[in-house]
Amino acid sequence: MKEQRFFYVPDAPAVGELPLDEATHAIRVLRMAPGDELYLMDGKGSFYLAVMEQVTNKKAFYHVVETMPQQRTWKGHIHLAIAPTKMIDRMEWLVEKAVEIGVDEISFLDTAFSERKVVRTDRLQKIAVAAMKQSRKGWLTNVNGMVPFTQFVSQSRNGKLCLAHCYPEKAKADFFSFLQMPEKDDNQDVTILVGPEGDFSIDEVDLAESKGFTGVSLGTSRLRTETAGLAAVMMAHLARRL
Repeated sequence: MKEQRFFYVPDAPAVGELPLDEATHAIRVLRMAPGDELYLMDGKGSFYLAVMEQVTNKKAFYHVVETMPQQRTWKGHIHLAIAPTKMIDRMEWLVEKAVEIGVDEISFLDTAFSERKVVRTDRLQKIAVAAMKQSRKGWLTNVNGMVPFTQFVSQSRNGKLCLAHCYPEKAKADFFSFLQMPEKDDNQDVTILVGPEGDFSIDEVDLAESKGFTGVSLGTSRLRTETAGLAAVMMAHLARRL
């Protein structure tokens, strides 16, 4: 059985040519030639079986022979908003693994105790693309840049709004159990906030609760930021899987 080779090509049916980075991989690494089959993904819910038509030193042209609509494997929109760690490689690892599991959107929060104020969303989005291809996801995760905590929690959102924190004096629901409680309007969206190593400030927790967020626990273990983020995505994915 031939290996299925996947390439990310937005608007694949209309373009007919692999993007430069994908073409470079196809030509120089995979040594693809005219007549070879390849699979394209548009990140919007469709795969395409295509055949290579022409290859030059830097360009690869194809024609689509079959469209393969994909089926979603979870309900609703899962959105992780997390304060990035000082070591950015931890966030890169998180993005890769969260995309492989299944998440619709990732945002980065500038909080009171944040150790990092800047992230390179272009690099993180490339990691998301690679993880999408690796895990054969039909939809590309949207990776957003840094946003102030106050601004994020003040925006109107639907579904379950959750904030994970470690303050013992504040009431918390079990995150997974909370997700399984029915919504009045049957909205399946999930937004989960994860703070930095020093947690959210108590004022941030109070503000989020005043904006409709529910404080939640991810379990009895005290987790690192990236571990907490991945655990939250995994729980949300399991609670919303079809």
